[in-house]
Amino acid sequence: MVRVEHDLLGEREVPATAYYGIHTLRAAENFRVSRHRVHPELIKALATVKEAAARANWELGYLDAERAQAIIAACREVAQGELEGEFILDAFQGGAGTSTNMNVNEVIANRALEILGRPRGDYAYIHPNDHVNLHQSTNDVYPTAMRVAALRLLEPLATRLAELQEALQEKEREFAGILKIGRTELQDAVPVTLGQEFSAYAQAVARDRWRLYKVEERLRQVNLGGTAVGTGLNAPLKYIYLVVEHLRRLTGFGLARAENMMDVTQNMDVFVEVSGLVKAAAVTLSKIADDLRFLSSGPYGGPAEIRLPEVQAGSSIMPGKINPVIPEMVNQVALQVMGNDLIITMAASRGQLELNPFAPLIAHALLESMEILAQAALIFRERCISGISARPERCRELLEKSSVLVTALVPYLGYDQATQVAQEAAAKGMSIREVVLSRGLLSPEELNIILSPEEMVKPGIAGEKILKKRLKGRQQFEA
Repeated sequence: MVRVEHDLLGEREVPATAYYGIHTLRAAENFRVSRHRVHPELIKALATVKEAAARANWELGYLDAERAQAIIAACREVAQGELEGEFILDAFQGGAGTSTNMNVNEVIANRALEILGRPRGDYAYIHPNDHVNLHQSTNDVYPTAMRVAALRLLEPLATRLAELQEALQEKEREFAGILKIGRTELQDAVPVTLGQEFSAYAQAVARDRWRLYKVEERLRQVNLGGTAVGTGLNAPLKYIYLVVEHLRRLTGFGLARAENMMDVTQNMDVFVEVSGLVKAAAVTLSKIADDLRFLSSGPYGGPAEIRLPEVQAGSSIMPGKINPVIPEMVNQVALQVMGNDLIITMAASRGQLELNPFAPLIAHALLESMEILAQAALIFRERCISGISARPERCRELLEKSSVLVTALVPYLGYDQATQVAQEAAAKGMSIREVVLSRGLLSPEELNIILSPEEMVKPGIAGEKILKKRLKGRQQFEA
């Protein structure tokens, strides 16, 4: 069964059961590019924008109650994720989003007709352009929906990062007393605690979280009502103010009409900024994932200072092998986000004059980045970070074998003599402690104070205050 619809190019048969129409059908045929569909959050946001427009037009008398209420009901169904199978367009499409806008217009129009008991395709009563798209253009609706969708995805992303930060802080407290080798350029460096390493991870995630919280302000300026190029042609002045007010109420976001709607219509730099901060968060997560892979590597041929949760078998040929698959997933997601950021940057730079025709690519890349990074952060916390355990004995073993402990002795021995101690320790396979004691450079008591975990990981000269206090007490006693 089919129905016949027409457009400026002629007539086409559309499946009678389809809610989409001829414009969507042609676009689906033109853009058979990938398996990627238009992001569901963008579709939901477009439906919310359409509801705001319908409410404003109804309030101002441009739509009668029956049509307006049916359109609003259809908009709400789409905004709730219903009729998902009717949005069939590829994410990669020309036309600055016109095809997606028309897909939404047609689905809402036909669903509204059905709600009123009328047949799909009865556009004389409810028309995709004349009623659903009334006083709108793709060029103000689509950028506005991009902002609404991005704002909606910012919240779960920030929440996942906050939860990850808390999990890292819990490990910071748990590992606070475990002294280990620090590493710079993957070479042994002065001691740190395992807790201090996790504290740095938590602080970096907190910074990303704050950046994303602040960038929300950039997304609140919308050009809805600006129609084709931001001048507001064919949109009544009262509608322009009222439609943004309705959208603000429907979304719960502090949206405001942009002072210069032409700017918001043609320029996509806001999305570049948002993407850059999402990328920054991806960089942080990737760095943490890399560190965890290194610190857990082995378990016999590497540092193995921590254990990651075992979540699946690691090899089809090596029995018993466990791989750090969760951090590896995080690394891959981060790389995808970084690639998307470059795509967004290049697409935003390719706008011409009053419009950027590459908005669909920007929307696809940005919304994908926000969604997959939030999910990666959730999995990272649940299936990796929360289950990490330390190996204090291994941390201590590697620290005692390393020459880095001699750094704390430089204020007492001098750089040259400390270097000689390190060289002898390396040549003879001795520990720094053993060489110092064999040379009689410090007493066992002095050495224990200087090399204690509490003294090694705080600002200042290790052991100085304690040794001075003891020396002063001894002098007073002898006097």
